Amino acid sequence: MKKHHYKARVIWTGNEGKGTLDRRSYNRNHSISCEGKYSDIRGSSDPSFSGDGSKYNPEDLFLSSLSACHMLWYLHLCSMNNIVVTDYTDNPTGIMEETADGSGRFIEVILNPIVKINNSAMLQQANELHIEANKMCFIANSCNFKIGHNPETTAE
Repeated sequence: MKKHHYKARVIWTGNEGKGTLDRRSYNRNHSISCEGKYSDIRGSSDPSFSGDGSKYNPEDLFLSSLSACHMLWYLHLCSMNNIVVTDYTDNPTGIMEETADGSGRFIEVILNPIVKINNSAMLQQANELHIEANKMCFIANSCNFKIGHNPETTAE
């Protein structure tokens, strides 16, 4: 089996001089980078967990990763099936459930792709390819919950 290896670097930038002396003495800001990438991602935690709401949080990035992976597989499958996609936008939503001890997990993600194709005769097949894209998506295959899809496909 072929294996792919990935590396990232996460640097906490939130030491305000006292380190983690207590839960209010530091902020949750951090920088995410990968070698050879154009720019860093500035992150924090969700504001519900004392984070900076103007920065990406791990939950944002998780949801975005699912959406992007699905999109890339979908576009590939369309190209292999002679379906010409001219526009693709997704507005994914997710629900994370927090437990009494403060831990949690995602329990639902719904992808809402809005797709334009150039041939109305291919609309049904274009919608059905979302099922195949979900089966192929590396990120979706790593999840322990079902990922829903509400595609809206139109022809130009």
